[in-house]
Amino acid sequence: MKELIKYIAQALVDKPEEVSVAEVEGNQTSVLELKVAKEDLGKVIGKQGRTARAMRTILSAASAKVKKRTVLEILE
Repeated sequence: MKELIKYIAQALVDKPEEVSVAEVEGNQTSVLELKVAKEDLGKVIGKQGRTARAMRTILSAASAKVKKRTVLEILE
């Protein structure tokens, strides 16, 4: 899951070397924290949050396949 989000984010931003994804694992839920450069934040979120919502949809579909819940948080 971590590699999937990192791959998608790197394709969207101008500075792919500044993309980092941290994973915080719980018993049933895993939280992915996505950090990008400040000037690339808008590209990752998208107009009215559409890009972020699409990334979350892809993530939930992929995590449902392995029977685990994963949440994406985009950090500033």
